[in-house]
Amino acid sequence: MDNRTKDLLASRPIIASAKIYDTMSADEKFQNQTLRPIIKMQHELLMVVFKNYISKRKNVFYELSLQKQLDYIENAIHKDMKFRNSIKGMIIGQFTVDEYGTYMLNSSALNKRMMNIVKSRLINSIQLFIKPDVLKAV
Repeated sequence: MDNRTKDLLASRPIIASAKIYDTMSADEKFQNQTLRPIIKMQHELLMVVFKNYISKRKNVFYELSLQKQLDYIENAIHKDMKFRNSIKGMIIGQFTVDEYGTYMLNSSALNKRMMNIVKSRLINSIQLFIKPDVLKAV
């Protein structure tokens, strides 16, 4: 095993709930062994990147109702191809060479899983996306 592979694998968090069973599909195993740990590791960066995404779009997000904010996140993840590709790059860049080979076998389905996990993380962390001037008043 080369140094890059060892370093990448060593830097990932352990997710106790990410079980692996013989009956799982290859995609589900890849999701639990690779995608979830990488996305968890990249959480802080993903939050900053989404805050920047909001800022680049004139901070409209902050004026929306909660439901519209959820829709905004959904649209950013699933419809904005530039943003989506940027997120994918942050995650794929953390793959080992072997993981990338596995990813390429079914990239379309794995991209869907990847984006759904990221979307869930953004939604579950929506309280982090508070209008910046509101924070100063507190």
